[in-house]
Amino acid sequence: MVYRIGPAWATSLDQLEASLQTARFVECGLTQEKSVGWTPPRGDENGPLAESVGGQWLLRLMMESKAVPASVINRKMKERVAQIEATTGRKPGKKESKELKDEAKLDLLPMAFTKQGSVLVWIDPAARLLVIDAGSQGRADEVLTALAKAMEGLGAMLIQTTLSPVAAMSDWLLSLEPPAGFSVDRECELKAGDDSKAVVRYSRHALDIEEVQQHITNGKLPTRLALTWQGRVSFVLTDNLQIKKVTFVEGVFEDGASSADGKDDRFDADAAIATGEIRQLITDLLEVLGGEMVIGAAASVSAGSATASNAATAPARAATEADNAPF
Repeated sequence: MVYRIGPAWATSLDQLEASLQTARFVECGLTQEKSVGWTPPRGDENGPLAESVGGQWLLRLMMESKAVPASVINRKMKERVAQIEATTGRKPGKKESKELKDEAKLDLLPMAFTKQGSVLVWIDPAARLLVIDAGSQGRADEVLTALAKAMEGLGAMLIQTTLSPVAAMSDWLLSLEPPAGFSVDRECELKAGDDSKAVVRYSRHALDIEEVQQHITNGKLPTRLALTWQGRVSFVLTDNLQIKKVTFVEGVFEDGASSADGKDDRFDADAAIATGEIRQLITDLLEVLGGEMVIGAAASVSAGSATASNAATAPARAATEADNAPF
């Protein structure tokens, strides 16, 4: 998801690093359900939490959670209720049953398996862009909350465009003329806007056919469309301007590989190439969608505010899938 950082924000890399260190990731304790914190994006255990590669800042937020199945908790709680009834002859009330349920959960948490996940954050301070590699608004909100604690005065607003993605994708499919620099691939989803909510999906299928055009003419509008930019980056554009399934075409990283001598060089080369490609992709995509719509000044993000602005009617969300992170 792509945000435009407000003009009032000013933080140096050193200041950001110092702030992130106070919220470094620590694994869940025995009875702790969730832990969130910053971890080195390069993967080195003791490395910096804020990396700068070619002027691009890279961060990584780590989340760890424990989950105990509700059925197991309820079974444990019922066993304790039955034990109390057998020994005292009384049945615990609602309040005591809830306390027993909480106790059962605490007893089971140390035995629960942990699940970890991370979200890459990319800041382009020169272009004042904030890109969060999250596939859902909820996860992006969690990252924004963590950023707000680390970056005082951060203002960010979801980017909007003057032309809606739905209108643009409809035109490209009807005219069979994608914008310069882009090509239409072989995946598409069309949805009816009426009460039928009918959906037609094409996967690995040519889209330059009369059938697709007829669906659009009959009122089904594109909500997902696979595209490739400059023959270098493939992705799926959605109706709310998310960019999903980002994939770099074979050969894009070859120049960086030839000049990389070690792990650190490989990371720097990949990061520089990926941020450079995606930055230009975002620029070109905004252009073909009529340019960026500026609505007032960016709202301040605070720890209690999940999103910078909920007023965005067509947010630009460049979100890669977690398993396809470019760095």
